[in-house]
Amino acid sequence: MKPSSDLLSRRVAKVLPSKEGLQKLLSQKKIRLYQGFDPTGTRLHLGHSIGLRKLMEFAGAGHEVIFLFGTGTVLVGDPSERASGRTLITQAEIDANIKTWKKQAAALVDFDRVKIMQNGDWLTKLTLKDIIDIASRISAVQLFKRESFTRRIKAGDTIWYHETMYPLLQGYDSVAMDVDLEIGGTDQEFNMLVGRELMRKMKGKEKYVLTTPMIVGIDGKLMSKTSGNCVWLTDTPEDMYGKLMRLPDEHITTYLQLVTDIPLEDIRGLPHKPLENKKRLAFDVTRQFHGESKAQVAAKNFELTIQQRQAPINIPTITLTANSGATIIDAFEQAGITQSRGEAKRLIAQPGTVTINDQPITDINYPFSQVKGTLRVGRRWFEIKQQ
Repeated sequence: MKPSSDLLSRRVAKVLPSKEGLQKLLSQKKIRLYQGFDPTGTRLHLGHSIGLRKLMEFAGAGHEVIFLFGTGTVLVGDPSERASGRTLITQAEIDANIKTWKKQAAALVDFDRVKIMQNGDWLTKLTLKDIIDIASRISAVQLFKRESFTRRIKAGDTIWYHETMYPLLQGYDSVAMDVDLEIGGTDQEFNMLVGRELMRKMKGKEKYVLTTPMIVGIDGKLMSKTSGNCVWLTDTPEDMYGKLMRLPDEHITTYLQLVTDIPLEDIRGLPHKPLENKKRLAFDVTRQFHGESKAQVAAKNFELTIQQRQAPINIPTITLTANSGATIIDAFEQAGITQSRGEAKRLIAQPGTVTINDQPITDINYPFSQVKGTLRVGRRWFEIKQQ
């Protein structure tokens, strides 16, 4: 097995109740561990990859790993780090959200070595007696002391009763699966410790908690699905590379440590050259999800389009049918470049957003017949022909 010291260092924020205790347990037996992911959206982002990597490190060391889809807990909605209550989700939305998760995670997760489970399989079958029994193990005062609740109470906001149930339900997952370890982001520490207490009281067993660091998004704020600042695992190579190149310089080293497997000694030895280091980060992450050749194309296209303001390689060709008396708006509509004429007008009116053969275009009445050659719309490029 892989030495426990390796498992408990990189991509680890805390180990509770102690790293020494978990190291000892790992040296004694093969353990069962899990991380849960609530299907609140259809896409996974780069922040999720940190936990997925850690799960695979344990799987690679021979331990039993569970990738848990929170199809039961999502019915309540995790209140962690929330300024208000979540909107309740429907079963149809849950099914749609998890439909492609396995495919998205496949670049990092070997599903032949990881077991997928759904906590809706046991949580939705709990009887009233079961729920009362679980709730009797945790004090209400303890639940209301969680930081996200106290912030909302001080702000005069409402705490809905069903939100107080979330830590109990997540905590019961550990009991239901009889795990030795739970992995989760630092925002999950409270919920995971509730699970540790339930495990001790209901099964007389110790459960360890390992928290992984959370990362900021491309705007320097905490990466989250609702903020619009995510690097999605489904992003195209160009979008993934380009987003990472917009990451604030002060977060480059943290990203290299958390979302790549570049040796730590190599990271520590990098010269203070933010642009070069960011390019290495962007290339490595893009390579992970899209392969070496597509990462190379994405890197080259970034240099051409952003740094040199030239057209990228392999740009799509669109052939338009001549339309006498029409304008560039009609050309955008025919080519499917924008979803509406209004969007086309807004883009063209923004200085520097639209160019044809390197000439800026801001006139929404620009002749259709002149829309040919190399067209740039923001960061998108097209070769336009007319027939």
